[in-house]
Amino acid sequence: MNKVYDLVIIGTGTAAMVAAMQVRAAGWSVAIIDFRPFGGTCALRGCDPKKMLVSGAEVIDFASRMRGHGVAGKVDIEWPDLMAFKRSFTDPIPAKHERMYIEKGIDPFHGHARFIDRNTMKLDDKVLKGRHFLIAAGAEPVKIGIPGEEHLATSEDFLNLECLPQRIVLVGGGYIAAEFSHIAARAGAKVTILQRGERILVHFDPDLVDWLMEKFAKIGVDVRTRTEVESIEKTANGYLVRADSDGRSTMVEADIVVHAAGRAPALDALDLEAADVAVKSGRLQLNEYLQSISNPAVYAAGDAAQMGPPLTPVSSHDAKIAAANMLEGNTLKPNYAGVPSVAFTVPPIAAVGLSEAQARKQGLKFRAKSQKASDWYTARRVAEPTYGFKVLVEEKTERVLGAHLVGPHADEVINIFALAIRHDLRAETLRATIFAYPTGASDIGYIL
Repeated sequence: MNKVYDLVIIGTGTAAMVAAMQVRAAGWSVAIIDFRPFGGTCALRGCDPKKMLVSGAEVIDFASRMRGHGVAGKVDIEWPDLMAFKRSFTDPIPAKHERMYIEKGIDPFHGHARFIDRNTMKLDDKVLKGRHFLIAAGAEPVKIGIPGEEHLATSEDFLNLECLPQRIVLVGGGYIAAEFSHIAARAGAKVTILQRGERILVHFDPDLVDWLMEKFAKIGVDVRTRTEVESIEKTANGYLVRADSDGRSTMVEADIVVHAAGRAPALDALDLEAADVAVKSGRLQLNEYLQSISNPAVYAAGDAAQMGPPLTPVSSHDAKIAAANMLEGNTLKPNYAGVPSVAFTVPPIAAVGLSEAQARKQGLKFRAKSQKASDWYTARRVAEPTYGFKVLVEEKTERVLGAHLVGPHADEVINIFALAIRHDLRAETLRATIFAYPTGASDIGYIL
């Protein structure tokens, strides 16, 4: 079977869906391919199902904080029921997405696709030719190159656990480690994080991370920094993780060892060399329009492009830019200014814009206001001692350069600072805004 399309899309996540709909609405013929269930990482294996599990952790944490303040009794997580709640969202998605594509006149294909020349892909016994291609295949766990690496469970494995293991080791200290540890610890597991760097959550302000670390300690998560995993061994009772911790050998026993050491674009299976698509150090070589520098028929978006932060809203933004450039010629460039990032720990930590170090490196003159605000009403109302902020405002212009929050409502309030940065609102404009009170946003005037 040979078919010719205006656009062939590899992947069915957020970027793929947005681009497919935009291009199809313009009258182009579109094929979309995935070897996994349709829906992509965010909807099936990432942010959405993870946040549903976080809901359980939030309830446990809130109840524990309010005990002695009018709330009595013990609340527990029933892991199988929490997973069933998660599946009530994820299970219908693949069929729903496939129906949607068919209804829109987009041809869905299942299987591993690979390029066989600059304008052709092979999929089992099918050959698909395209005027354009969009690589939106997402990301996969990086190889860490240690003996026993095959024993590592993925974040997807964790999100599908029918029973929660009692001893969990997370290798790495980014979003996955921070979020999963907060879920698992509140569900009753003993959790250890092994991070080779100086601290975890390196994409967030170090002062705020230090305040959040008090919460890790309180819920019993054992965070070991400057600890490099050397091997993982299968034992009769689970796994033995060997590591070097500041020059000392250490061992941790576990029932499951989860890969949390980062992800990279999922490109290996595509045979990009056959399509003359340039790749360097595992990354697509793209121009400023999200187009391959070596094969103009090929564009990329989201985690596969790695031009902006690896976040779902960025995937959607990339897809709109790439689709418009394919339809109308290269005129649009992605704009990643003011993209907020949140780690959904309990409480969450959030950031947008420049860090203090980045602002200094750029030679900007700014004032930084930082405070641990555990005594503010927002924190006291929910008995949450982990609450604080750091904001950077340029001295002459009053531009908000960066905002860093941890504590109740940080995941929502950060969006207001993102709005200010992306649309060039001044600090005085935010201070003059009348926010509903008492809400997390009503603290903004005091934060600034």
